[in-house]
Formats: sequence, C-alpha cells, structure tokens
Amino acid sequence: MKKTLLLAALVLTSHSVMAKDWDQIRFATEGAYPPFNTTAPDGSVQGFDVDIANALCAEMKAKCTWVKQEWDGMIPALMSRKFDAISASMSITEERKKKVDFTDKYYATPLALVAKKGSALKPDLDSLKGKRIGVQRGTVADNFAGRFWADHGVDLVRYAKQEEVYLDLGAGRIDATWVDALEADGGFLTKPAGADYDFAGSQIFGRNAEEKAVIGEGVGIAIRKRDTELRDKLNTALKAIRANGTYDEIRKKYFPHDIYGE
Repeated sequence: MKKTLLLAALVLTSHSVMAKDWDQIRFATEGAYPPFNTTAPDGSVQGFDVDIANALCAEMKAKCTWVKQEWDGMIPALMSRKFDAISASMSITEERKKKVDFTDKYYATPLALVAKKGSALKPDLDSLKGKRIGVQRGTVADNFAGRFWADHGVDLVRYAKQEEVYLDLGAGRIDATWVDALEADGGFLTKPAGADYDFAGSQIFGRNAEEKAVIGEGVGIAIRKRDTELRDKLNTALKAIRANGTYDEIRKKYFPHDIYGE
C-alpha cells in the first residue's frame, strides 16, 4: 500500500513538473554591472538586462520577480533552484553550456582594454607583460585573460565586482582593466570617473577559433538544462520583441547603436 501511494505521489509530482506553464518566472541579476544591471536607491534592479527580461515576461504574459545574486554564485544558485533564469549579461560559452542551457543571444559585445587616455597599451602579450590588469572574477574577460595571458607574465588582479576594478584603476593600483566593451562604455567611460580613460587598442570578438570559443556566441539568458519549455518560451518571446520593435525601444534607452550583431 505504501509503495502504491509513493508511486502515485511520484507520478503526480512528475506530471506537475511537466505541466508547468511558466506563468511566474524568478529572474536573477547582479545589480552591479551598469548599464546592463544596476541597483536603484530603493533596492530594485534596473538596466538593459532587466528591461529585456521584463519585456519577455510581458510578451509571455508571465509575472517576473527579481533576485539579486553575487556574480560568483550565479550558476550554483540557479542549479539549486533559488531562481529560474539568469539575465545578467552572461556570455554563452562552451564551458558554461556544460552546466546550463541558454536562450538565443539578446546582444553581443567585444572585449576591450581600458586604460589612461594616451596609453600605449594594447590587448596583446608584448604590450601587457609586467602590467597589472584588473578583471571581474568569473567573467569572460577573466576566463580569456587567465587562458591566454596569466602564464605569460601578465599580472591579473581579480575582483568580485567590476565597479571595484574601476575604483582601483582610478587609484592607480592597476594599469588597465580587461572588460566587456559595452559595459565599460556605458558604465565607466561616459561617467565623470572615467573622463581620463579610454579604450586602448582594438576591441576583440575573437581573433581565432580558440579565442572565439572563450569569448562565446553572444549574451543569453541562462536556465537549467531540464527547463526546455522555459527556454523555448523565452526564445519565442525574444523573436517577438525583436520583430515588433520593443527590443529596439529598450536598446535606444541605453545604446545609440546596434548591439545585437548579425
């Protein structure tokens, strides 16, 4: 009898999971990566990542709620079901796809070096040997620099938040930061604190297959691998807001140019 009841309970639980219609979605973001995600004075989150996810929920007629999560713990917290999806400028890379699934991209951005105006630094080994380069821990910039630079004389300095990198750059404790170019432009270079700084050298999407594998395919929303219905619903909604003009309305709030790419 107990076995029968247990089996019935398992069947009902399985059916409940399969029947989930995703009318409520818990999103996570960092709240410390302007202009993509920031924390307002009232504690709410805002920014491009947040606006895009909210637009997807509106298209799906789903209720969005938000959770602030430190970047380092983002994927582990998703896997432990603290929330359902990550909209936090997370690049779609082969390494991350081993752990989580992604929607289609909702923007693409190169990596760039930011240093004092007039700096002769460039994002290559000959230029960066012996220099202290700041990166946000666990980002694509960190993964790239760790893979291609750290063992070749470049002193990587890792931080929990990108805003901490900018503070040390301004204080002269590091020579440059290696960072998402769009974040650097909107979150630092156009602000008073970034007035004396600029991009140094070329911006990089990946100069060869190895670099492209690290930088990734663009930025998407991360979900658990088992939640394929949620992925498909988000992808359908993303196509819809791209087609009906909502995406461009949001993009123009933050960027004067296209950031989606091909």
